[in-house]
Amino acid sequence: MAITLVNPGGLPEIDVYRQVSIATGSKLVFIAGQVAWDAEGTTVGEGDLAAQVEQCYLNIGTALAAAGASFDDVAKLTFYVVDWTPDKMPPLLEGISRAAAKLGTTPVPPATLLGVAALDVPGHLVEIEATAVLG
Repeated sequence: MAITLVNPGGLPEIDVYRQVSIATGSKLVFIAGQVAWDAEGTTVGEGDLAAQVEQCYLNIGTALAAAGASFDDVAKLTFYVVDWTPDKMPPLLEGISRAAAKLGTTPVPPATLLGVAALDVPGHLVEIEATAVLG
């Protein structure tokens, strides 16, 4: 496996991600920011952050599989959430949990969450991009 996830002493342990990702592979995979579109380009979960996060993760899973990768190979995730406030954390975590159950994985690579004013389509509430490393 090309990725080792670590919570080093001296940094807080966060349940939903690890603080450090150590990559030893030789092939990088950059996944474009995924939004809550299904395969036909229809927005899934209009107005529902949890449903949109779930769809984003499922889309990332599809993109990873096309590269011969899985969430085990993800070195970093970046979240862009429209009008972020801390009260949006529970539905965000719910969406991750539902996707993880469907994907059969516990995705916990280092992550950055950024609040943004808007995304590409007014109905999109979240966009998630991923970087993976393959051995």
